[in-house]
Amino acid sequence: MSLTTSRLRILVASLLVVSFLGALDHTVVSTSLATIAGELGALEAMSWVVVGYTLAATVLLSILGVLGDALGPRRVFLVCLVLFIVSSLACGFAQGMAQLVGARVVQGMSSAGLQLMSQTIIAHIASPRDRPRHLAVVGAAFPVAILIGPVLGGAITEYWGWPWVFWINVPVGLAALGFAAFAIPHIDPVARRGFDIPGSATFTAAMIALILAVTWFADPDLAVAAWTLLGLAIVCFAAFALIELRTAAPIIPLRIFRVRAVSSSVALAGVIGIGLFSVVAYLPTYFQMAYRTSVTLSGLVPIATVFGMLVSNLATGWLVGRTGRYRVYPVVGTALGAAGLVVMALLPAGLPLGVPAIAMAVVGVGTGAFMNLVVAVAQSGVAREQVGAVTALVNLTRQVGATSGTAVVGAVIAAGVAAGLSGSLDVSTLTPQVVHAAPGAVQAEIAEVYQSVFRPVFMVLACVYAAGIAAALFLPATRLGGDVPAPLDADDAQVAA
Repeated sequence: MSLTTSRLRILVASLLVVSFLGALDHTVVSTSLATIAGELGALEAMSWVVVGYTLAATVLLSILGVLGDALGPRRVFLVCLVLFIVSSLACGFAQGMAQLVGARVVQGMSSAGLQLMSQTIIAHIASPRDRPRHLAVVGAAFPVAILIGPVLGGAITEYWGWPWVFWINVPVGLAALGFAAFAIPHIDPVARRGFDIPGSATFTAAMIALILAVTWFADPDLAVAAWTLLGLAIVCFAAFALIELRTAAPIIPLRIFRVRAVSSSVALAGVIGIGLFSVVAYLPTYFQMAYRTSVTLSGLVPIATVFGMLVSNLATGWLVGRTGRYRVYPVVGTALGAAGLVVMALLPAGLPLGVPAIAMAVVGVGTGAFMNLVVAVAQSGVAREQVGAVTALVNLTRQVGATSGTAVVGAVIAAGVAAGLSGSLDVSTLTPQVVHAAPGAVQAEIAEVYQSVFRPVFMVLACVYAAGIAAALFLPATRLGGDVPAPLDADDAQVAA
């Protein structure tokens, strides 16, 4: 599908703004949670503001991907954008935690649709060679949102009040809606032989059970419920696989895993979720305890990581767009990620903070080298009617990897720290402020405990990236093509020549 240069620029810009809104809405709320919970009088339900959003965004990805193929990505994108604007209004007007969580669920669902349809639209309007460049621009919204979201959320909450954390989406969203309605061309939907209702139901149940299980494992009081849900998830996934093998219109066509470009891209998406996103949230705590830094300084390492990811993502998209060659970037990227995490595991305590910041920046550079590239590669490996489904599959794998990895890493850290501290220290009251006010010997003991707990975590995550090297080498050694349409039939094991 050919667009004029000006219309293409408007399209990419509108997709970038909308993707930024969706990504920002996930990060901007974090610094406002305590204020929101306090004013609504429901501190015990505070986590559901985040969990409800994440759950809806993850569970519905595959279903939204199929809807994008069946109804056309333009239609699904515009509906999701309207829902996002309306749910943002509802969040700000919420009079209780139940109302807020309900609105956040709709917001999470629509945000997932916006991100997914943005990538699917690019697959339909750009050649395989141009896709990485456009996807890199749209994908830049995520690292930028991580960088500025918490600070922006805190400033808005302090000066305007927490409802504006959500209401700020409305004018920007309306402007993006106007541009998107003009710039996004009509994309014909593909003919489907029905909708896989049994598969959708079992998959949704499996995902809900899995995400709640890994979330609740960290709470000893919910251990029984977590194990029960994990068993339910396994049963539902088994039923889902049987349904997908027999249905004529599966929401996840299992045969596409025979395509090297798809199976390798999905594996690399899992590497990103498990290898990096599972530990980033814990890095500030690690540096506050092990390196005895202030809260402000401890945030510099995640910033260095995300900044490296942003630069590498944009550079890789531009380079692949020029040559069409892509396999070298996932190979080098996974190797850099593994090397950076090994360095993190081996660093002794007491070094200047700039040393681990450089190591994690290397991990970010490595991850950014294939973060959005794998989406373009997977899209180029399937037929047109499966573009939405495979795009959803790559995003889903990364999201599930990040969610489950974060829960597991958090549980390991909590158990390790509790077991390593002496009996005179209460882990439940151990804050950075308490540690920094403690005698030097106590600070040294706590630093050593955190070092000993995080060291194997970094090594295991380095192994995850090392496994990703094998997945990257399994990618077809071809070039992304420059013609539209270029997707191949799903039975073909090549990407595009």
